[in-house]
Amino acid sequence: MSRFKKLVFSMAALIVFASAAMTARADTITIVGNETHQASTATIVCEFNSQTNTFTFTITNTSAITSPGSTSTITAIGYDLPPLGNASASGLNGFTGMQAPSLSSNFTFSDAALGTVPGFNSAVLDFAFITSNNGNFNGGNVNDGLLPGESASFTVSGAAFTGFTEAQICNAVFVRFQGGAAGSDVGTPTTPRVPEPSSILLLGSALVGFGGYARRRLKMRG
Repeated sequence: MSRFKKLVFSMAALIVFASAAMTARADTITIVGNETHQASTATIVCEFNSQTNTFTFTITNTSAITSPGSTSTITAIGYDLPPLGNASASGLNGFTGMQAPSLSSNFTFSDAALGTVPGFNSAVLDFAFITSNNGNFNGGNVNDGLLPGESASFTVSGAAFTGFTEAQICNAVFVRFQGGAAGSDVGTPTTPRVPEPSSILLLGSALVGFGGYARRRLKMRG
């Protein structure tokens, strides 16, 4: 294999590795309360099928693990797909969702106007699973929520998912905690929101440009 072919191969491998590094972290994400911190935590394992535009996730309330004795209960789980906020009060529409059978929690799916997200005034939820009787993300029923140590699984489908990556969807979550000794809170992912696909494309373009520069250098030496 020539030196140039080896260089091209290395650049291609680097692009694939970089793209994978940007998305792999979204498979399992950690949620931490913005006010109560370790007293309100959760983990979410999520997967997105771009062929069927179906998003599935399982959330586990880990509050009692990170803060023994915590009673923070998850009463709502909402998603605001990039970019943060939306011109419409109801965000993107056309989603359908359901909760897998659960012995303890009882969430209702909605992609209507879900009200405000406490502490995040710019957020406009596109869809959510809620326990409140008034259809809002803010305020829920602790008796229908997910207690510490419990898990629940959910599925959401909709053409509005088109164009989004798994990482973008997974990291667009807001989790409402209530009933803890420290009061109510909203938890968000501990990792930053995932870059738009254009950011990955920009990285690829830069690497390709570097490959062209290296090729010219090899010609000059030859």
